[in-house]
Amino acid sequence: MKRFSSICLALSFLFSTVASADEGMWLYNEAPKDKIKAKYGFELTQQWLDHVRLSSVRFNNGGSGSFVSADGLTFTNHHVGAGCVQQLSSEGHDYIKTGFYAKTQAEEAKCPNLELNELVGVEDVTDKVSAGVKPEMSAADAGQAQRAAMSQIEKDCATSTGQRCDVVTFYSGQVYNLYKYKKYTDVRLVFAPEFDAAFFGGDPDNFTYPRYDLDVTFFRVYEDGHPAHLEHYLRWSRKGVKDGDLIFVSGHPGTTNRLQTRAQLEFTRDVAYPMTLATLKRRIALLQDFSKQSEENARIAKEDIFGMQNSQKALTGFESGLLDRSIMDAKAADETKLRTSYTTDARNVRTAGNVGTADPWDEIAQAMKVQRGIYPQLAYLERLRGFASGLPQIARVLVRAATEKPKLNSDRLREFRDSALPSLEQQLFSTAPVYKSLETVLLADSLSEMQDALGKDNPDMLKVLNGKTPADAAKDIIAGTKVDEVAVRKQLYEGGEAAIDASNDPLIVAMKAIEPDARTARKSFDDKIDSVVRRDGTLIAKARFAQSGFAQPPDATFTLRLSYGAVKGYKENGKDIPYFTTMGGAYEHAAEHKNQPPYNLAESWMKSKSQLDLKTPLNFVSTADIIGGNSGSPTINQQGEVVGIIFDGNIESLPWNFAYSDEQGRAVSVDSRGIQQALRKIYGATALADELSSVKGETVRAVK
Repeated sequence: MKRFSSICLALSFLFSTVASADEGMWLYNEAPKDKIKAKYGFELTQQWLDHVRLSSVRFNNGGSGSFVSADGLTFTNHHVGAGCVQQLSSEGHDYIKTGFYAKTQAEEAKCPNLELNELVGVEDVTDKVSAGVKPEMSAADAGQAQRAAMSQIEKDCATSTGQRCDVVTFYSGQVYNLYKYKKYTDVRLVFAPEFDAAFFGGDPDNFTYPRYDLDVTFFRVYEDGHPAHLEHYLRWSRKGVKDGDLIFVSGHPGTTNRLQTRAQLEFTRDVAYPMTLATLKRRIALLQDFSKQSEENARIAKEDIFGMQNSQKALTGFESGLLDRSIMDAKAADETKLRTSYTTDARNVRTAGNVGTADPWDEIAQAMKVQRGIYPQLAYLERLRGFASGLPQIARVLVRAATEKPKLNSDRLREFRDSALPSLEQQLFSTAPVYKSLETVLLADSLSEMQDALGKDNPDMLKVLNGKTPADAAKDIIAGTKVDEVAVRKQLYEGGEAAIDASNDPLIVAMKAIEPDARTARKSFDDKIDSVVRRDGTLIAKARFAQSGFAQPPDATFTLRLSYGAVKGYKENGKDIPYFTTMGGAYEHAAEHKNQPPYNLAESWMKSKSQLDLKTPLNFVSTADIIGGNSGSPTINQQGEVVGIIFDGNIESLPWNFAYSDEQGRAVSVDSRGIQQALRKIYGATALADELSSVKGETVRAVK
């Protein structure tokens, strides 16, 4: 495992050099056509952009993907699709461990709660969102007016189109776009490799390179009970990539913090990251202990452990960058330069009717001080860090839905707006299995953590524990709750306030008990932090645009972006790191570690070694700009063909959360050629491989 201290070395020059031409997670309606043509000589046409956009999909559980056949075949990473794989598993049928392959469409298994989104339209609605904001308004009133306008725009769009409609905030509120999505909610599992193949090397190799992973899973989207027939999908490349090739990545990066102020970054460094890392550390230890108790416990906790370890490693890398004084000093210098430009421009002097000081950076800094004060209540009560298992999340939705749904759409909390309800209800009424044994240990630990953070005499703790220890309270609450039953959820949801008020379900009672203080924390955040950042962040964005124009894309928002770069190796400690690894390298890597976990290749790979061309590329790296959320993004060539799929970045890419450099940072993809050979020679999934390569034309696999 490479050490995280290398991140600081990589970061040390990020702010002292001009950004590379390959930087950027670009909006499709602001694609950098001139930059790409100037550097690579490739003409990015609108037809190309539209085709790739309509071939890309968002997995609403936090990843990306794309359509790869005319008949609804879709692929993403194994670690993005693993939630469905685990939900379809049961005791004695562990598809995470053994893998899954539906040889016919009849065997394709429907995921309980997976939603895929295809971006079909984008509209600038900045003027509509801002129309209700008056100069004399406080930040809180302005924020409420903007949220109300966003909800109304989304409702009107959803009503008129039948699509999912989301207003997306860019540049802290300088720009608002309405994103229109076609939704697919009938999503069926087609193929997933074994965990040992998808995550070969385990946590030690995570965020490293070279890698040897088959991190891919295939699904199919259905409409009206039949495979969706798609006009736009990405064809499979037969040639793959070579050194220096221009490639593109079309995906949904989750969050970056490149445009945040120093005060915001300091809050993240001093409060948010340490608190989250402490939680992850204790949860991982808890679930590892839980897993040791039985094989079934290990099965049901495996994906949770993987997700937490992944987050822990990523956040540790991010934190290392923010702890580097030279980085923060450079950030401060850049900020001072922009502030000076802003304050010396007479157009930025506020009129007498404006509220606040003349310096938006100061106002955001004050908001961060407020956030430090309310953060424990915000985290543990409102964001339910003190109720870490899944069932309390369900109970919270039920309690709040009873209060929010009767309100005017514009007055509701954003997650309960009309346009969001279909997706919320799909999750709420999911038939995904619930494991009360796992729920109990998670709730007990999170209640104990919350008690340490808020104090034993905290009124909310006293209400929830009711004189019991966290362990005993969790045991009784989970044993007594019925919200694990879909029928009970529907009864409480449809029954509204009367049903919630009459319920004596212990989880409903607990959520009702903390609701007043949770809402108080939420309102403080909305009015005193989010609204201030939105208002003053807009002013900072205007100042930045005045200096350089729209030369830098907005921070990531889990919306569709286009990145580009070159297939390219790098140097580490004076050693050349090649741009690709091979299938044969996977066997060598396993042998180096004596085939011991997590370096034990799946049995199917061991049996098939003699049938493989071991020189076939398996993984490769590029300079494409990515971040978490890009997992599952297709890597495509100039012809718009799939040459790979993003599944990770190396450890040197973690600083991209704050700034981009292609000195050593790389995006890591599974090679399309390795996927094809694995499907044909290891898994016997010839029909699936043929559908990808169109050997059988455009016809779907036979139904038997």
